[in-house]
Amino acid sequence: MAPLAGISNLPFRMIARAHGCSLAYTEMISSNGLVRNTARTYEYLKTSADDHPLGAQIFGADPQIMAEAARIVEGTGVDLIDINMGCPVKKVVKAGAGAVLMKDPALAGRIIDTVKKAVKIPVSVKIRSGWNRSSINAVQIAKIAEDSGADAMTVHARTADQGYSGHADWKIIADVKKAVKIPVIGNGDIRQPQDAVKMFCETGCDAVMVGRGALGNPWLFKGIFQILNDQDIDCLPTLSQRLEMIENHWRMEVELLGADLAGKSFRKHILWYTKGLENSHQFREIAGKLKNEKEMLGELNHYFQSLEALNEADN
Repeated sequence: MAPLAGISNLPFRMIARAHGCSLAYTEMISSNGLVRNTARTYEYLKTSADDHPLGAQIFGADPQIMAEAARIVEGTGVDLIDINMGCPVKKVVKAGAGAVLMKDPALAGRIIDTVKKAVKIPVSVKIRSGWNRSSINAVQIAKIAEDSGADAMTVHARTADQGYSGHADWKIIADVKKAVKIPVIGNGDIRQPQDAVKMFCETGCDAVMVGRGALGNPWLFKGIFQILNDQDIDCLPTLSQRLEMIENHWRMEVELLGADLAGKSFRKHILWYTKGLENSHQFREIAGKLKNEKEMLGELNHYFQSLEALNEADN
């Protein structure tokens, strides 16, 4: 499961794991925030005994600060450290971190080398295809990462200026896989189980990372597991299973954040979980305005009862 900013918290990771996800990451964590001991930054490291193997993804532009942050993260018991060199968000890029590091291969190499020497656990690096279409340099950065001691690479096969739009160019993943000996994880456009098989076949990658395809659809992991093990794909949830999932996820968010914060943060998940369902547009409009747990769960149950009634009428 990919590290997704504002999403990949403990409840989200545990739900992914329950459906077959074999490795999950924290959302992106500021190395400066860790070194400065910022309380909010440490919230991203909340975990549990069942939340393993766990990778912690850190970002920053200063090798020494990144190394110190890596030591802090290692002390929390995570299983690996991932260095973000792929985030295209303006705030991150302006700070000299994330995807902009692909424009400075020498600095990227120093960061990886310094972090690797600071810790004993594995270190991976997540990159993009390049900064833009005229500067595709994933292979160059991957070789530098390998030479600097990285234990694995993740390649999101879009350029930084693409953001999350357009299509991922999996050929870049294949090129990186051919160029390095360390494991390569492919990322980009995995929306159904068949996409994972296709990526393995087309790129030769060692693992597939699922990102936005899992939003509202943790069952995707189950489908990928089934298809890779030559089993019949049976990962489409019933309405009752979908409702149970939403309510369970909601309870986990409340336990972690408290009802008030969970009410604000969970709204996006309800929209994802109900996307594509009958009359979801009307429900999603209403759900976006609800302010407390009682209203939200009440409207949710009412909506799913209406869907069940529609199903019975059709049958």
